[in-house]
Amino acid sequence: MQFLCKEYQDGNPRVRSLVTETRIHLVPSLNPDGYELAREAGSELGNWALGHWTEEGYDLFENFPDLASALWAAEERRLVPHKFPNHHIPIPEHYLAEDATVSHGTGHGGGAVMGRWCLTLPCPPRQVAAETRAVMAWMDKNPFVLGANLQGGEKLVSYPFDTARPVSEVPAAAPRPPDDYEDDNPELQETPDHAIFRWLAISYASAHLTMTETFRGGCHTQDMTNAMGIVQGAKWHPRAGSMNDFSYLHTNCLELSIYLGCDKFPHESELQQEWENNKESLLTFMEQVHRGIKGLVTDQQGEPIANATIVVGGINHNIKTASGGDYWRILNPGEYRVLARAEGYNPSVKTCSVFYDIGATQCNFVLSRSNWKRIREIMAMNGNRPIRRITPGRPMTPRERMRLRMRL
Repeated sequence: MQFLCKEYQDGNPRVRSLVTETRIHLVPSLNPDGYELAREAGSELGNWALGHWTEEGYDLFENFPDLASALWAAEERRLVPHKFPNHHIPIPEHYLAEDATVSHGTGHGGGAVMGRWCLTLPCPPRQVAAETRAVMAWMDKNPFVLGANLQGGEKLVSYPFDTARPVSEVPAAAPRPPDDYEDDNPELQETPDHAIFRWLAISYASAHLTMTETFRGGCHTQDMTNAMGIVQGAKWHPRAGSMNDFSYLHTNCLELSIYLGCDKFPHESELQQEWENNKESLLTFMEQVHRGIKGLVTDQQGEPIANATIVVGGINHNIKTASGGDYWRILNPGEYRVLARAEGYNPSVKTCSVFYDIGATQCNFVLSRSNWKRIREIMAMNGNRPIRRITPGRPMTPRERMRLRMRL
């Protein structure tokens, strides 16, 4: 934050452009309780788990509702997308209750519960933390597009899905060329935006001064990134109910986890070098929000249409417009067929091109009103029964006259 303010005041054109054209939200700490605990122990006495949980014992990162499993269950029943959405999946009602609990993922042979390891799988349910509720409300209030949560204890970038899909639920996929950087793991379920997530992860890792130098292995185990500094969360540390999965399936936001280094609480003398390691990566990552398409969805009178759906051909994950009818969709370079639709309007389709240079392509839509809304209203008045066609010259029955008066 200090860097952005100082460089802006000093006239740095790159920072000025970023600050002027981007709405930037910074949260210094999501878990101040854990930070205080880690700060007291310091670098010498601390370990990777110290400060990971809140004072009440919550792991906030995986305290969110597991929407991925709900989506996959609906796919198994072939309810997507006609009866179950592939985006903006609603939060289950039971999760919003005051005494709500969330089930815990299995992880690597166990799960952290109240600051300790459970011995049975699956782990017992946990309460929903106040911090988690606050973050979910914050996500619903703001139309975030790109996000990152900064963590420590490792040096890599992790992207969704964090949840490992059971083998029996993984749908048969079309054959694709072999990927030198990813194992053939049937439990890994890629998001529809997998290529975009990899682009975003690489944009950070490749600009970091040491993240791709994995010849020494990982911080605690072998290198899980194949010398790229990036990994899908389910491959590295599978867990259900993560903030990244929730953000992707409940909002428009693409969120990743960035692990800044092996030492979660480095010495004060090392902070300057840690900043230099990550400075260019942070700037490059934030600039990626301006890659893709953006625009307005309005009616023929120029009024914005909120909650309109934006569908990108070939990507089975849609987004919605904000309250002002505006939208942003991060996409890799290429040509896309994009559709905008909204309740009560005829859909509109156009081709939008995304280029390699930073700067989102403007792609606006004007929707005309549809007669379907009025037709549905008439059908509802008729009890959703077929409306009998009246033959000219034939006298109406008393029941037909009564129905006509009710409609009028």
